[in-house]
Amino acid sequence: MFRVWERRAAAWFRSLPPLVIDFAIALAVLIGQSVPFLFARRAAGPEPWTFAEYAPVLLAGLLVLRRRYPFTVLLLMIASSAIYSMNDPDIPPQPIWYGHVVALYTVAELSPRWQRFTAVALSLAPALTVSPSTMIRGLLVGLAAYVMGRARVLQRDYGALREERAAERERARIARDMHDILAHGISIMIVQAEAGPLAVRHAPERAERAFEAIGAAGREAQAQLRRMLDLMKEEAGSRSPQPTLDDLPELVARVSETGPAVRLSRRGEPVPLPADVEVAAYRIVQEALTNMVKHAHATSGEVTMSWEDGELMITITDDGRGPVPGAAGGHGLVGMRERASACGGSVTAGAGERGFEVVVRLPAGVTA
Repeated sequence: MFRVWERRAAAWFRSLPPLVIDFAIALAVLIGQSVPFLFARRAAGPEPWTFAEYAPVLLAGLLVLRRRYPFTVLLLMIASSAIYSMNDPDIPPQPIWYGHVVALYTVAELSPRWQRFTAVALSLAPALTVSPSTMIRGLLVGLAAYVMGRARVLQRDYGALREERAAERERARIARDMHDILAHGISIMIVQAEAGPLAVRHAPERAERAFEAIGAAGREAQAQLRRMLDLMKEEAGSRSPQPTLDDLPELVARVSETGPAVRLSRRGEPVPLPADVEVAAYRIVQEALTNMVKHAHATSGEVTMSWEDGELMITITDDGRGPVPGAAGGHGLVGMRERASACGGSVTAGAGERGFEVVVRLPAGVTA
């Protein structure tokens, strides 16, 4: 629960306008540097603090401009601390010049290299002229502010890199999905279209089924592409779910109606799977059946799903001609391996007992 509230608070803070955040920082620094004047008393007498003595503290208000003029604001913070130190030694000591720390952090985050190095030199040089304890404290505080600023830059760059890689993976996933959908639908239509002319002359009722299969395959491909395009839209809309293992019987039945007679069997006790694993399993089986229709020249096949030892193993076999000697795996096999690898699984393909065999291993487990 605490983590949830922490994330919400961080998201709310990031949603604030930068000027509001900088105003709050400037106000906090001003209060922090004013506190010594509230609790300290002059050693020489009861006279109140003068405006000239307090004026350098007021320069902390310039932190509202820290993002626009980071280096200039830092120079003013350094000047304010120097002027303050030249006043009457009876004035309250400042444990830490918070404005200087914030300004140095901002320069480390936003300024070019030469300004960063100059800022470090200007910030640390005065520390060498004071007592050892004050020098160590100043060096540590200045170094911490600079390191935190540079760490913020690295965090931002890393976040941008993660977003870019996520976008690349999403584009690759969409490309694989479109390949699987189009390859499967078009393969079914080609097989039936090639068989149609012969069926028209000798078995008109079979020709009718072939044309019906062509239409059904086209409509199914169109529906899946429409769902995918809906998911790619930025605006919210009607979004149908991605295919799962529950859709495999319909997929196998559709292939059996138009191509090889494929049988689906299950072994073991099914367990819930993460959504990405279910989608990967469906797409891999779809691609394997597409290859069976296009390349294997098979008359029958089988899809076997087995749950064992914390993983789902899917075996797709056929009685076709098997792998062509010397031929490398095509884009379909590469796509299957990429899908499985993205989920922590694997795909192997090659000659089986009768024809071609694809073995898929995917991690199984209870979804979070």
